[in-house]
Amino acid sequence: IREICKDETFLAQKAAPATAADFGVAQDLMETLIAHKDGCVGMAANMIGVNKRIIAFENDGEYMVMFKPCHRQNSPEPMKTDEGAYRLPARGKTKRHKVIKVQWQNEKFQTRQKRLPAGQDGKSIQHEIDHCE
Repeated sequence: IREICKDETFLAQKAAPATAADFGVAQDLMETLIAHKDGCVGMAANMIGVNKRIIAFENDGEYMVMFKPCHRQNSPEPMKTDEGAYRLPARGKTKRHKVIKVQWQNEKFQTRQKRLPAGQDGKSIQHEIDHCE
């Protein structure tokens, strides 16, 4: 379980692509997320001080890790939603797409794609990808 990074200069950097060598980072990210599950549904690796494109989030009661997640397609009609980042100042109203198609690599570095509506999972993934950007 790692400390949450609050350095806004570090957090503003674009994340580098993850590789198989970053599997331990993903495990640390997952353990840190679970330790903070009462106030957090997702985290990007930069939130634990590692500038890699890895996110973890709660997905229908299970926890999931995505390596190198990215948007492949978004619905044209955005919506506004209230959001904040764990242990960082509230962001307020944020534009999110009603439907996204996300591509990522799983723990075996196999490419996966999924279409997600703007429910909690879709918003969480968009939010965590923003942290990577």
